[in-house]
Formats: sequence, structure tokens, C-alpha cells
Amino acid sequence: MTTFDYAPALESRSIVAIKPRYGLFIGGEFVDGRGQSFTTIDPATEEALAEVSEASEDDVDLAVQAARKAFRSWSRMSGAERGTYLFRIARIIAERSRELAVLESIDNGKPIKESRDVDVPTVAAHFFYYAGWADKLEHAGFGPNPQPLGVAGQVIPWNFPLLMLAWKIAPALACGNTVVLKPAETTPLTALLFAEICQQADLPPGVVNIVTGAEATGRALVAHPGVDKVAFTGSTEVGKAIARSVAGTAQRVTLELGGKAANIVFDDAPLDQAVEGIVNGIFFNQGHVCCAGSRLLVQESVSEEVLARLKRRMSTLRLGDPLDKNTDIGAINSAQQLAAIRELSAAGEAEGAGRWSPACALPERGFWFPPTIFTGVSQAHRIAREEIFGPVLSMLTFRTPSEAVEKANNTPFGLSAGIWSEKGSRTLWMASKLRAGVVWSNTFNRFDPASPFGGYKESGYGREGGRHGLEGYLQ
Repeated sequence: MTTFDYAPALESRSIVAIKPRYGLFIGGEFVDGRGQSFTTIDPATEEALAEVSEASEDDVDLAVQAARKAFRSWSRMSGAERGTYLFRIARIIAERSRELAVLESIDNGKPIKESRDVDVPTVAAHFFYYAGWADKLEHAGFGPNPQPLGVAGQVIPWNFPLLMLAWKIAPALACGNTVVLKPAETTPLTALLFAEICQQADLPPGVVNIVTGAEATGRALVAHPGVDKVAFTGSTEVGKAIARSVAGTAQRVTLELGGKAANIVFDDAPLDQAVEGIVNGIFFNQGHVCCAGSRLLVQESVSEEVLARLKRRMSTLRLGDPLDKNTDIGAINSAQQLAAIRELSAAGEAEGAGRWSPACALPERGFWFPPTIFTGVSQAHRIAREEIFGPVLSMLTFRTPSEAVEKANNTPFGLSAGIWSEKGSRTLWMASKLRAGVVWSNTFNRFDPASPFGGYKESGYGREGGRHGLEGYLQ
């Protein structure tokens, strides 16, 4: 069943004709939702892309029932057979990568070179990786006969819609669970195309179900008594609410929440390489990255040189049409997020930090924010403490490694960090002291399906990716 016409979108945004016939995918079929419809828009132009149904509580209940019914046969299927389906899905994703990349960019606002060269290939890689684990679960280190949990309720954010879907669905299916997934309200389209891919792969009905909607739909899914595992990626505030809602129940929970990562540059670092890592760490995906290197900590002796090189590099960044392959910085995902970025940036100026952006003409329509750096930032500034989730970098300085550790750890978050130094001993010492789930050395924002990802403190708990990502879906 074809539910979308993607051909026009592949040629020109001006003739986009994406018309979802139905907004929900339940029991292997697209069905009409009982809630009101909502509009998803192109953040680069503010033009409507699609009308999508909002799932009601009754719709969520039907999806959970469909997943429960499918679980009986899916969980009894051999791991090798489940792996065959996952391999098939991975191949179809690779074959339809152009469709997926274009749809992701116009629905999310991210540059096509990121969705095409990073997001979609990594999505396929996750399904390939977990397809290989499906028949080897007894060797994963979680007991001689690990069993699936049942129905997984999964809620994903808007910053990496398709990639977060893969992080959630691939390990759940490999372990023998079935899934009800809710994509973000502003970016539901690639999840609906993935549902079509599930049909193309002949995935048994009910193994994957997609319910679209806003906060009410997510709450209904998380609170449903038929959900055995809740997996959430999103804001710390919502994560805390989910943790409270499932407290005292038998539900298993994985939370991957916000971050305020420190990107630490020492005086012996390869500075040109470090500047590239700084730019990638904060401006990749418009800074819509939970592990973004939004706090730059530079050793005092090289701070002026790093700042000068960084400004030169920022002046070469191109902001504009996400479908232009030369674009480095695309559109902010929504008007709401743009307002939040502006509010925190204004607070930075009001508190005395120096603000700088390169000369940058912003398009008249759409949601845009220029790449920005704040200097003269103290640890008391809001921009150094709160997650901005946009292309905004705060620069602080330090004198000694111990001071760098103290400043890096002075945050309620603990998701990631980066270290730039040519001394291996210093890097290893720093990594052992940093309270972060992922620590990169002389690079930033590098991901692999075989590597676990997750945080400490208010950045959540549980791990996704790698062998560790299986644990949350096994008894």
C-alpha cells in the first residue's frame, strides 16, 4: 500500500506533494486515527507538508493490543529468522536512502548532506548490526537464556527522527520484543515511511506500530498498563515526569535525556583539528544534539589563538536551504525551539557575556538562527548551565587539568565530553575523571552501532547501542 507520493519532493520543495493517506500504523496497516489531525511543516519555508492524524487513547490501546498479539509469535520465532527481517529492513533503508534523506531534511530542517551522509547510513547500519545479534543473544553476557520483555513503548525526539527510531526499534526487535513507537509531533514523516518499509519487508503485522501525536499521545503510551518497557529520548523535564509516572510499576525504563557537554582543548592540542571538532561538536544539526559540545573549555595560554581560528572557521559556514548540498547549517526545527534559543541567548548578553556571530543573511521565511559564540562566560551564566539545543557555543577558560575537570563536571548533566591533547596519558587521566557517558579523544560526535551511548545524572540512565543496548530489552 503506497501512502505517500515522494517523487516531487526529490526534485523541488516548491512542488512537494506529500499527502499521508492515514496517520497511524497499527497491526501492519495504515488506519484512520480517532484524534484530530495536525499539520507538519517545512521549518525552512513554513509551508505545510502534511496533515497527520493524532492518536487518541483508544488508538494507543489498539496499537498496544496489536503489539501484544504479535509478541506471541514474534518472541517464539528463532533469532536467525528475526535477524532475516532486520537484514531485509536494513537493505530496504539503504535502497531508499535518497527518499529518506530528502524527507528527513524537509521535515526536520537539517542539511541534506547530514541526513544523506550521516543519518540514513547510520540508520541502516544499526539494523544490520542488531540483525547480527538476533541469533546470538545467549552470548551477549545477560544469562544463558535471555528472554524478551514484551511490548516496548518508545517515544523519540525531533532532532534525529529516523536515527532515534533505529536506536529504539532495532535492538527491541532483535531481542524478540514488539514495539509501539511515537515520533515527535513536528517530525512524524520518516517514521510513517519506515512503516511502509516494514510492509515492504513483510514484517509480521503488529511487530511495529507507529502512533503519531503530541504530548497527550506520548503520555497515553507511557502510562498504558500493557507496555512492559518504556524507552524515551528527549528533554530532562519530560524524562523526570516519565520516571515519576512509572515509579512503583513493573515497567522497565531507559531514559536518554539532555546534556551540556564540555569540549576541552589543551595547549598541546592540534589546534586546526580541534577547531574542526569544535565546529562539528556544536553546529552539526544546528546544535540540535543532546551530546553537543556546547561548553568550550580552552586552556588559557591558547584561548586567544583558538578563538581567532574559530571565528575564521565560523565565517565560512553556509546557512540556508537544507536541500542545498553545500549548506552547513539548516533551519531550526520549530518556532517554539527558535524562541527558546533566542531567550537564552538574550540572557547571555544580559548577564554580560560577549556575543559574536559571523556576517550571515537569514532567509525571510522559516526558522533561522546564526552560528553564535559567547565569550567571557562564567559558570554562573545560564548559557553555561542550561541546555540551549541550538547553534550557540559558550567559551570558558582554564589553567590546569584539575580546573578543567572541575569546570567540566560542574553541571547537572553527564552525557558526553571531548578532550583535545596530543598526550595520551593526559587524555586517559581526564577521561577517568570526567563524569560523562561518552568521552571522545581528538574528535567529537562520532558514533558507531557497536558503541554504547548514554549518560549519568540528569542525562538519564541505561545505554543504547552496542551489546549494552540489548540489556534494556531482555529479562
